[in-house]
Amino acid sequence: MKRALATVTAIIAAIVAVLLLTVAVLPLWSQTPEATPEKPPSAVEVCVLETSLGTMVFRLFEKDAPETVANFRKLVQEGFYDGKPFYRVVQGHVIQTGDGGESGRPTVKDEFNSNLHVAGAVGLAHGSEPNSGGTEIYICLAPRPHLDGRFTVFGQVIEGMDVLEKIGSVPVNERFLEGGVAFHEPKEPVIIRKARLETRP
Repeated sequence: MKRALATVTAIIAAIVAVLLLTVAVLPLWSQTPEATPEKPPSAVEVCVLETSLGTMVFRLFEKDAPETVANFRKLVQEGFYDGKPFYRVVQGHVIQTGDGGESGRPTVKDEFNSNLHVAGAVGLAHGSEPNSGGTEIYICLAPRPHLDGRFTVFGQVIEGMDVLEKIGSVPVNERFLEGGVAFHEPKEPVIIRKARLETRP
């Protein structure tokens, strides 16, 4: 009798132990894994161009053209483009601004990359010699694939394409340089009132 009672007691103790273990483990099973927080999107640097015909915003491709972007950033911070006109407007091709190479500013090396000359692409113009770009920038009004691999694309318009189209459609005085290069000048100046840099999410 005592042996049977001891056996029953042992069985009950084992059952209680299993139940206690189950109760202890159950909350772990029922816990919902914490969601991994989403990484915030990387901030991007943009340039805001306030012109007499509206505002355009373009992002900068610093990874693809670091020296070109650094040079452009410095010019913007110095207020170089403020008050400058888009003195060249060729419908279906580009609009262009800068100093015409007359300021004696330092030049940067060519940084040809995989970014294409699509509508809204921002590039650095240069002379006939390699690595001669400095202040002259242009914005494509349409895809210009013949420029790919020949000029550095360092930005892309992300806001204000309608403004770009408006500038590209202004009346011009036609002018052609040697070799038939179109260098048409707007009849009414299109002015960059203010160029500034911003960081956006």
